[in-house]
Amino acid sequence: MAMHPIYINFQMDFVPLLLPVDTEMTMDEVASAAAEHVIDRRVDPPGENLVLRVRLHRETTLLSRDMKVSDAGFRVGETVDVVFTDPETEAVVGPDEVANGG
Repeated sequence: MAMHPIYINFQMDFVPLLLPVDTEMTMDEVASAAAEHVIDRRVDPPGENLVLRVRLHRETTLLSRDMKVSDAGFRVGETVDVVFTDPETEAVVGPDEVANGG
């Protein structure tokens, strides 16, 4: 277990986060940790039918929800995106769908 700082671009937020994550955290835990700094502060809570997912910055492929930071191969200071997705299709949803719950 080691702390590993990464940058987070959270969908619909205008402030990038520098977030220290543990190398044993899963991508779901990374998304949840990022959400604690953003939801109800600068981004309204999403509808209940959406799932936060992590992907490499400017990539379209979502990382596995149970993948650990240590397995993702992130460099120190790597930038990742945390996005809202439809749990059935795994498609990233836009702001209108986020506000309406997917």
